Order: sequence, then C-alpha cells, then structure tokens
Amino acid sequence: MKKRLFYFGMLMIAALSLTVMYSCDKEPDELLLDSMVATGDIDLNAATAPANVPTEAVITATFNTDLDAATVTTSTVTLTQDYDNADIPLDLSVAGNIVTITPQVILGNGALYQLQMTSGITTPEGLALTALTRSFTTVGTFVPTGVIAHWSFEETADDVVGDFDPASNQVVAITYTDSRNADAGKAATFDGDASIIEVPNGDDLINTDDFTLSFWVKTNSEGHTGGHFVMGLGAFYGIQYEIFGGYDGSKFAISYEVPGQEGNVSEDMWFPALATDNTTGGWQGWDFAKSLTADEMIALLKDSWLHVTYTYNSTEKAGTLYFNGEKMKSFDFDLWPEEDQKRNVTGLKYMGSEPDVVNELAFGFVHSRAGTMWDSEPWGGYDFPDANHFKGQLDDVRIFHKALTATEIQLMYDSEK
Repeated sequence: MKKRLFYFGMLMIAALSLTVMYSCDKEPDELLLDSMVATGDIDLNAATAPANVPTEAVITATFNTDLDAATVTTSTVTLTQDYDNADIPLDLSVAGNIVTITPQVILGNGALYQLQMTSGITTPEGLALTALTRSFTTVGTFVPTGVIAHWSFEETADDVVGDFDPASNQVVAITYTDSRNADAGKAATFDGDASIIEVPNGDDLINTDDFTLSFWVKTNSEGHTGGHFVMGLGAFYGIQYEIFGGYDGSKFAISYEVPGQEGNVSEDMWFPALATDNTTGGWQGWDFAKSLTADEMIALLKDSWLHVTYTYNSTEKAGTLYFNGEKMKSFDFDLWPEEDQKRNVTGLKYMGSEPDVVNELAFGFVHSRAGTMWDSEPWGGYDFPDANHFKGQLDDVRIFHKALTATEIQLMYDSEK
C-alpha cells in the first residue's frame, strides 16, 4: 500500500512539473516593456522622469518576450527633443527581447526628451505593443543652439565660444566670486567704482537682423548711489542696459538700421514700474506690458539674481523683454505711424563713431573708456567714482544672432536658475 501511494505521489509530482514547464513555455498574451535604462543604470521606466541622463546616453529597453526585429525601426521608435520637436537620428539593434537605442548625435544639455514606441512593434507571432512614451532630461543647463559669444566668467573674462576676448589691460578691478548657485560656478563681480571689461569688435556682435542677448545680473545696493550701467556698446549708438537708481525699472537703448538712411534709429525698451501698453495709455507700438508695482520691480532688480533676455525678430519687427523667463514687455515696429521711419527697420546696427564712442562692448559701464561721450557728466564720465558704474555681479552673458523663442528662453532660465 505504501509503495502504491509512493508511486502515485511521484506521478502527481511529474504531472505538476509538466504543467509548470508547459506554463513557463507558454507564449504571453500581450507584449510588455519590462524595463528601460540609460547609461549609468538610470531608470527611464520609473514613475518620475529622471533629470540626470548623460548627453551621450545609450538606452536599453527589455521586453517580456522576443520581438520581430523587422518591426523595430526609426518609424516605430523615435526620440524627440521636446522644445522644438526635433527628431534625433537613432541607431537601433534588436537581440531577442532587448532593444538598444543609440542616438547618432550628442544630446543637448538640460533638455527634455520624449522617447516613443508605437504599436507597430510586434512579436514574431503578431502581438502588438501598446504605444508608450518615456520622458527624461539630460544633465547640465539648457542652452539653445546658435550662440555667437558666451562670457561664463569662470575665473576669466574670455569668450568661451567665440573670439571676443578682452586684452589683459581691458579687464579692470574684476574679481570672480560665487554665482547664483553651485552649478553656475563663478560670476564677474564689479565694485561700482572702476570695474570694467572691454571687448574689442563689439559691433560684430550686434550688426545682425535677428538678435538675442541673455544674461544673469545681481545688483549690490550697499553704499551705491545712482543707477547701474550694467553694460554698453557705444551707449544708444549700439546697445546699453541700465538699472535705475531707485530700482523701480530698467531699460535697453538700442540702435537699429533703416536701409538708405544715414545715422541711427534708437529705440528704448523702457520697462518702468506700472508699465503701459497701447491699450492702457502707452505708445501705439507697445503691444504688451506687464504692469508691476514699484515694490514688485524693486524685488526683482535690487540685490537679487535676475535673468534678463532681450530678443529682436526682424521678420516680425518685434522686440521682446523677458525677466526670469517671463515676457515683460514687447513692441512691434509695424504698429508705429505710417510715416515713421521705424517701420522700415531691418535689424540692429552699431552707428557709433570716434571719438564719442568706439566699437568696444563694455561690461560695467555704458561705453568703453576709449570713448569721450559724457566725460564731463558726473553720472556718465567713467573717471567719476560716483557715476553710474555697475556694482554687483554679472554672469553667463550670451549673444545669439537669432531671436530665441519664448520656450527656449523659459527652458534656459529653468535649467540655470
């Protein structure tokens, strides 16, 4: 009897084993993504999208069963940079249930990407994948393409992108101190008395139809009277940016080109507290103005880091000012009166001439020391210690010969703040 029970038990175990083996070999009834990782074992399949993916990442996707390799193509697997919907060219390889995705180019820093897989991906038996999307952000700070010059002020005043470097005697009383955060490194610090950086051939930077200037600035009000000439290229004969002495506003003064006309057309991007547009009593060309109270403006401009961006789009004839990634004010030359010469503006143009001003971009003052304009004015002469010298910090000054989009500006600010 015991033997019979033993044999019966063995038969049952064998049957169960066959059942388990059969179950293990059984094809799944749906195609699923088991895991997705990027270089450095970064999980792209987690509930929270990672923000530290290397710019040279390789992505490995593992599924619950083997795939039909012929269905894994650049039509069914796409990688897109989010801000401009640019498709990234990919190399794809399939080994059983594993897909390896290798971008053919280095990804941009601090940029959001969308990886999509469509239902066109199937198994050899015809099971289709439920379409999926995974997001991730690359390491570093986002910088749009097309930078002409970039002064990062990492213990140097040299242009780290182009050739717009000052000579050693054109960097005066500058120190490099901690910037807005650890990732930003150092910033150039100006003493409000003699500090200045002068960059030769500054006219090459602004003689362009489309233009963007972007920078971080922090004023230091301690012991400082008057306004701050943060930077200038021949003052209003090129481009200048100043912060008012009461910190209740700031402005750009910029020279624009009108073909066939001698001299310059200067236009201020004036942004005071309680700014107005053409619907609230402002000039008809001002098509947008964010009305900040004096206290709100002071909070932005006094002793606080601020990201400032100015763009000019020659096709739309539009200038736009952004603070901390947000649109603050804009104008449209096409809204000027019919007879106004500004309706014929093409782009920015340096119109300065010696001895008044020279074609050197100055950080820390309204124009370089070589110019004689306003030399006798206590607020405008470089040799007057109480003139509107800039006191504070300046960092990551970038110039583009294109008009950045609002999305690009917001992304740049978000990644650098």
